[in-house]
Amino acid sequence: MDIRIGDVLQMKKNHPCGSNKFTVLRIGADIRVRCLGCGREIMQERIKIEKNIKKVLREENAEQT
Repeated sequence: MDIRIGDVLQMKKNHPCGSNKFTVLRIGADIRVRCLGCGREIMQERIKIEKNIKKVLREENAEQT
């Protein structure tokens, strides 16, 4: 799955604060994301996060590398 730093992930399930959108902060074997509702940072295994992604929201004007 193509996930980049700065992407916003819309998840299948909501965070306890009620938001289901997270921004990607770090990528590797684990992925660190920040909840856009409450600001809490979560670090979880890549496989678990990829399984729970509903949609990847990316700005169309983002620079391609």
